[in-house]
Amino acid sequence: MRTKFQFQIKLFFLIIICLLSSCKKDVESFEEGPEIESSIVDPDNIAKGYIDTKGNTIVDEPKLPAKLLMIEKDSTLYEGPIGIEIRGSSSQMFPKKSYGFESWDEENNDVDVSLAGFPKEEDWIFYGPYSDKSLLRNILICELSNDIGLYASRTKLIELYINNQYKGVYVLMEKMKRDKNRINISKNKSGDISGGYIIKIDKSTGNGTSSNSYSSYNSFMSEYNTFGTKDLSKGAKTHFLYDYPKAEDIDDNQKNYIKNYISEFENALISENFKDINSGYQKWIDIDSFVDFFILNEISKNVDGYRLSTYMNKDKGGKLKMGPIWDFNLGFGNADYCKGGSSEGWAYKFNSECPGDLWQVPFWWNRLMEDPFWKEQIKKRWTELRSNKFSNKTILDKISNYFNILNVNNAHQDNFNQWKILGKYVWPNNYIGTSYVDEIDYLQSWTSSRMNWMDGQINSF
Repeated sequence: MRTKFQFQIKLFFLIIICLLSSCKKDVESFEEGPEIESSIVDPDNIAKGYIDTKGNTIVDEPKLPAKLLMIEKDSTLYEGPIGIEIRGSSSQMFPKKSYGFESWDEENNDVDVSLAGFPKEEDWIFYGPYSDKSLLRNILICELSNDIGLYASRTKLIELYINNQYKGVYVLMEKMKRDKNRINISKNKSGDISGGYIIKIDKSTGNGTSSNSYSSYNSFMSEYNTFGTKDLSKGAKTHFLYDYPKAEDIDDNQKNYIKNYISEFENALISENFKDINSGYQKWIDIDSFVDFFILNEISKNVDGYRLSTYMNKDKGGKLKMGPIWDFNLGFGNADYCKGGSSEGWAYKFNSECPGDLWQVPFWWNRLMEDPFWKEQIKKRWTELRSNKFSNKTILDKISNYFNILNVNNAHQDNFNQWKILGKYVWPNNYIGTSYVDEIDYLQSWTSSRMNWMDGQINSF
């Protein structure tokens, strides 16, 4: 039996369709922008999401019971109960909020569902780009990562409404968690505690704590400072947060295992014999994932790279892997501090640019760059990717394609009518365009310059 909510939302959507169909869109009202060689962009290739909270305000914990209807073209992508809350750390200061939500059954129990064709799960995100006025940075990096075989969240553009109020362009994303279709590692059971694990370098806010505090409950600390010495009165400390098993679930034996594993890796990396294939760092890490993670952070010059939102995982019997990548909204020239806006310079050298920042890049990456084998792997992979998946044309075409989707739907215009920030500074913009086309042009020109700079650097390795 259909609920009153379902009837109201579907009636609302039908009225909107009727109104739109009665008014022929004026092609000249579309902004001119980047062109791609592909034939026709599907004008319906953006979904609509309608959330009904019965007038209640969504907060940052606890999750609020609500209803979600997602529609694309004439198809219902999802219709059912959810539990929703505000998510994010520093992004919560923006008026356009991002949301985390769970798919629920009628009794408010978690239930796995497929949203927008994504594999079934229960934990989801509506990410609302705000300071990223291209609206595309996270989508772009996730697609590039998946293209080269390093899992990142699947993404889908949507326009979101909450209680019939338009909220703008959002991105449906997968929450990072252990799952065969997400971070594909084994369950960690007492019989074999060598895996799986997910840990991350990040602020402790948003990780189940009310303040930015690290403790033995939620994390462990590296024995080394960011200079690669054990004098913790100097440099910055590196903390590893437990993500899977969660802080409330992980036992002491599991804590000791993963802490000791990281310690053995770091000891090998800092040792005189760190280049040795048998006794050095290669014994402990998956080189391919480290290489891809490095390249993805560097092509975007992610100002948070390596030091925040930095996930890593270890499967049962396997080596430490980097990834998935996460939270690149300040990449691709969108930060006006620590030279984040420049298309030149290495992101892993952040500590030299901003030595006073509380969160510094671990010593790992500087040390790895001292090994000719590591640099050889970077160069080999870079050459392979630049010939196809990371060519300038391939990347710029991706940006153009997303622009066309938003443009033909007038979605970006609706977004910036709701959030009047074009031509205005929003922290930490390095560039302020007066139009959406300006923002897209900047993203493309910056990316081209960045890739060309990296060509020069890596080819000289």
